[in-house]
Amino acid sequence: MSASPVLNCEALPDRSEKNMSAILLPAPSPRLRSTRLRLTARGRAVLLTLAALPAIAIIAISVLGGGSALASLEDGVPAGTFQTVTVMPGESLWSIAQEIAPDEDPRDVVADIERLNGMSGGIVAAGQRLAIPAEYASAP
Repeated sequence: MSASPVLNCEALPDRSEKNMSAILLPAPSPRLRSTRLRLTARGRAVLLTLAALPAIAIIAISVLGGGSALASLEDGVPAGTFQTVTVMPGESLWSIAQEIAPDEDPRDVVADIERLNGMSGGIVAAGQRLAIPAEYASAP
């Protein structure tokens, strides 16, 4: 007869309870944490561009549209080289040009009147005084 080995089995202690650990996290605080604003190089460039945009727009508008109001060192037109005409109701620059120089091309006369008066667009109002170049003012 063979003897069967007797196993000495004891209950192993339950180590799962001893090896478990708990990590305690602090409770979230109700106060807000302030974070520091960090800008990248691209963000700084965009911010600088947006800040400079109004100044660029003002400079562009003044360069493109404000040139006619600039003072110059040139002498004005001599006093005897033009006469003045008062615009009557219903008159246009074209009709004035045809009236003062019927033999001339009205486009040239209008351009000369606009140049002498510093105008653009050819719009006149009743009661406005216009300087007429002497070469056209002597015409009947």
